[in-house]
Amino acid sequence: MAKPMTKTQLVAALAEEMGTDKKAASSALDAITGLITKEVSAGGAVTLPGVGKIYCRERPERMVRNPATGEQIKKDADKVVKMTIAKALKDSVNG
Repeated sequence: MAKPMTKTQLVAALAEEMGTDKKAASSALDAITGLITKEVSAGGAVTLPGVGKIYCRERPERMVRNPATGEQIKKDADKVVKMTIAKALKDSVNG
């Protein structure tokens, strides 16, 4: 499995793709990340065309087990961020 692309590598690739400098590409990436964070934390969803949909899902209160002691503990309800991958991306990876 290949190593994940770092933010520095992503900014450099984005700058090259956009035909601009790294500072502008970094600002664009930070703006997109901020918008996604704000929208999902408010309970909304963001669709990135060709990539997927990022959304927040609520998990109900449930019983979990402490693996060290085997003790059953009640875990409060919480929220988790999920991502559904777009069919176009799946097809390009598998095709």
